[in-house]
Amino acid sequence: MTLYEQLALQLQEQIRSGVWQEGDKLPSLRETVRRSKLSLMTVLNAYQLLESQGWVRSRPQSGYFVSPVREATTGYALPPQPLHPAETVDINAFIFNVLQAGNNPDCVALGSAFPDPSLFPQHQLSRSLVRVARQLSSANTGVSLPPGCADLRRSIAQRYAAKGMDISPDEIVITSGALEALNLSLQALTQPGDWVVVESPAFYGALQAIERLHLKAVAVATDPQRGMDLDALSQALQQYPIKACWLMSHCQNPLGASMSTAHKQQLLALLNEHGVSLIEDDVYGELYAGLAPPLPVKAWDKTGQVLHCGSFSKTLATGFRIGWVAAGQQAQAIQRLQLMSTLSTSAPMQLALADYISAHHYDKHLHTLRRTLEQRKHIFYRAIKREFPEAVRVHYAEGSYFLWLELPTDCCATQLYWQALKAGITIAPGRMFAAGEQYRHCFRLNASLPWNTSSEAAIKQLAALIDEQLSVSLSIQA
Repeated sequence: MTLYEQLALQLQEQIRSGVWQEGDKLPSLRETVRRSKLSLMTVLNAYQLLESQGWVRSRPQSGYFVSPVREATTGYALPPQPLHPAETVDINAFIFNVLQAGNNPDCVALGSAFPDPSLFPQHQLSRSLVRVARQLSSANTGVSLPPGCADLRRSIAQRYAAKGMDISPDEIVITSGALEALNLSLQALTQPGDWVVVESPAFYGALQAIERLHLKAVAVATDPQRGMDLDALSQALQQYPIKACWLMSHCQNPLGASMSTAHKQQLLALLNEHGVSLIEDDVYGELYAGLAPPLPVKAWDKTGQVLHCGSFSKTLATGFRIGWVAAGQQAQAIQRLQLMSTLSTSAPMQLALADYISAHHYDKHLHTLRRTLEQRKHIFYRAIKREFPEAVRVHYAEGSYFLWLELPTDCCATQLYWQALKAGITIAPGRMFAAGEQYRHCFRLNASLPWNTSSEAAIKQLAALIDEQLSVSLSIQA
C-alpha cells in the first residue's frame, strides 16, 4: 500500500469514527504535510483519492470538506414494480390545488421548486434591462418571434461550445421558460394516444403535459443516486410503442439524481436502438456539484434525436421566464408550434439576458450560487437528521437544492402537507410526482432557503407533525 493510500485509509477511519463529521473542513494540505511529515504531492493524492471515492469534496479556495452521509448510497431498493403504465393521466387538478393553496408569501416555502430568489443578481439584471429598454425600438421588437433573439441564441450556442458541443444558433429556439420548451418538444414528437416514457417519480410538469396532450405514460423506476433504471426502460421499450422519453439527466426533480457519463451513453444507445427521441430536461444542469460541468446526453447525439431543454429560471432570473430548446431536426416544427400558441417570447427579457451574459458576469454568479446552495443543503440535511424521527429516510444527492424524504409506507405526505400549511409551511407531497399513489408517503424539500429562525422552526414543526402521524399510525396498528 502506497503512502498516500495509507493516509487516505487513516482519514477514512477518522471519518467513520466521528473525528471528522459531515460538513467539517479537513486540515489544510500544508497542515497535514506538517503533521504527517509526508510530501505535499502525497497528501494531495490522498485527498484526491478520498474525493474520487465520495468521502470528501473540494471547494475552490476553501479546502476539503467531509461529504454528508447519504443513506441512498447504502443501497436504495428500487420498487418491486419497475414500470407504472397509465393509459390516462389525471393529476392537474391535484397539482393546481396544492400550488394554489401554498401560494402565500408568508409561508416558509420548503415546497417551492425555485431557489431562494435573493441568490440571483437582481441589481445587475435590472441594469441590463434598463440598458436594453433604452435601445429598444419598433425596428427590433421582432426579435421575440420564433426562434428568438439572435444574440441570446449565439450566447447559448457559445456556452454549448465551451463544453465541446457543436450546437448551431439556428438549432436553438427561445421559449417562455423551460416548461414551454418541454411542452412544445413533446407536442412535436407525439400525437394523442401515443405512449411516452417518464421517470418514477417524475417532474409534475411532465405529467401535466401528458394529461393536456391526451397521451399515455409509462413511468420507469428511477434511483435517487443513479437515475432511470435502464433495465426497466428496456422492458418498457419492448412492451409499449414508445414515441418519446422525457427525463432529467442532472439533479432530477424531485429525487436529485444525476446520471453518470456511462449511464447517459447507455441510455442514448438504448433509445436509438428503438428509434425513440429524447426530451432532455436539463434546467438544473448548471447546479452541478464539483468543479467540472457534466455533459448532457445531447453531447453524444449524432442524429438530432435529442431535444435539449434549458432555462435561466433556476439559475439567474425566475421572473424573466426565458428558456430554450436545442431541438435538432425538430427546430422548425417547434417554431411553427410556438407561433400558433404563445406566438413569441418577451423581447426585452431576451435582450436583457443577452446583455448580462455578454458582460461575462454569468459564470462568476453560477460559481457563487453553486457554493451557496451546497452549503445550505448541508445545513438542512444535518438539521433534518437531527430533528426528524429515525423512521424518516433522507436521500441526499449531489448538486441542486432538493432533498427527497420517505416516511414509513403507512404514513401520508399529502396529509402532512395540509397540516404543515396550517402552520405556515409548504412541502411538495409525493402525490405530485406520479400518476398513482406509489409515493404518497414521500415528499420533497427545498434546501436553498437561508438557515434562520424561521427555517429552523419550520423543520422542528415538521418533525413534530411527523412524530404525531407516526404515533397515530402505531396506535392504530396496536
